[in-house]
Amino acid sequence: MSEAEAEAVGREEVWIEKYRPTSFDDIVGHEDIVERLRSYVSRNELSHMLFSGPAGTGKTTSAVTIAHELYGEDWQEHFLELNASDERGIDVVRDRIKSFARTSFGGVDYRIIFLDEADALTSDAQSALRRTMEQFSNNVRFILSCNYSSQIIDPIQSRCAVFRFSPLSDAAVEEEIRHIADVEGIELTEDGVDALVYAADGDMRKAINGLQAASITGSVVDEAAVFEITSTARPEEIQTMVESALGGDFTASRSKLDELLTDEGIAGGDVINQIHRSVWEFGLDDEQAVRVLDRVGETDYRITQGANERVQLEAMLASLALGK
Repeated sequence: MSEAEAEAVGREEVWIEKYRPTSFDDIVGHEDIVERLRSYVSRNELSHMLFSGPAGTGKTTSAVTIAHELYGEDWQEHFLELNASDERGIDVVRDRIKSFARTSFGGVDYRIIFLDEADALTSDAQSALRRTMEQFSNNVRFILSCNYSSQIIDPIQSRCAVFRFSPLSDAAVEEEIRHIADVEGIELTEDGVDALVYAADGDMRKAINGLQAASITGSVVDEAAVFEITSTARPEEIQTMVESALGGDFTASRSKLDELLTDEGIAGGDVINQIHRSVWEFGLDDEQAVRVLDRVGETDYRITQGANERVQLEAMLASLALGK
């Protein structure tokens, strides 16, 4: 295979899977959590566990790594992964989970059932799962993953060791994308790194996907390529829009919003999220910052309830321009 063909094959791979850690040494960020998990595995004393936190922070990776560390090359024989958002009813607990738990096996003390997005399970399914966790605790360990632990019933939470995954630090994201860029032979500029870290907002998957997508568009991954491919507004554009509104210039503020939504194709929800992330970086006084956050919260609620994004965002800017 020629060098060009090898590079083409490398580009066809999904990097979030290609660079998914298979050992604790490869996991970046969450050092305290990794140390606790390493201790569990080294003593072979795994309990039921609940991983809670935002997307792209290492919950699935940690579960798969535990299986790799415990079972080696045979890990897939002793590891069942289910996505509760696809199969959220009681039948998945009664059928697939119980069937796997009952299956005979040899050579290991217990098997692992990883239930991703467990907060999507119905209440009845969670109640059935609680009973299943008790019934098969001698030969099965459950690892539940969720975005919001408050959606998991208390009887399940009390049976699990809870690990809370916070968004990854900028340093951890930067370390990983620089490593991948080096391995893949990608020219990554400093402003490109900063843009990937900003766009990711603590989500490693988003950072790696952004790097792979931007690397396909050209030989150099820079700020312009990253913001274009990830449909992310530059922080200065968000700042200009908000400051224009606060200064009473609704027309200029609305024009910048139209540019973001129409020309750059950024979703209204993403605009709201970026305003929320950046409001304390605008140099606003406390009263202005509080007013912006109050309007952002109200607008976000209305959009999530199904209201028109453009109308609500323009109403938000109009309210800021009027000083209300």
